[in-house]
Amino acid sequence: MKPSILIASLACVLAAPFMQLAHAQDKATAAEATAMVKKGVAFIKANGKDKGAAEISNKAGQFVDRDLYLVIYALDGTVRAHGANEKMVGKNLIDLKDVDGKEFVKERMELAKSKGTFWQDYKFTDPTTKKIAPKSMYCEKLDDAVVCGGIYK
Repeated sequence: MKPSILIASLACVLAAPFMQLAHAQDKATAAEATAMVKKGVAFIKANGKDKGAAEISNKAGQFVDRDLYLVIYALDGTVRAHGANEKMVGKNLIDLKDVDGKEFVKERMELAKSKGTFWQDYKFTDPTTKKIAPKSMYCEKLDDAVVCGGIYK
């Protein structure tokens, strides 16, 4: 084998773990999602529902980071704020199903009412890849709403 081919092959083998690490760092973690939801809840408590919803819906704001963004739902399933798609604001998504037929918004509202703080799994479109992916959403009930932020797996 020529030395240049050997060096190039070795470089690829050695670089692979670092490329996987870089890709993993492009995705938010469960700890980051939990922290962002808590930060969002604190922001709403300090600044009110309207300012909170406006900041959470701001794609350039503090509540959007890579594939992690916050969403606020009223307990009837109506979107009050959405960090990835402002067109969803004002829509009632209670009957929305994922690709497997799971009524994840309905389930989310039931969990918010019964547990208050929870993780939920379903499938959704990753805003960075535009592909359907497994997602885990961390949510906290706040008065008559639920604030959520999720990670893609």
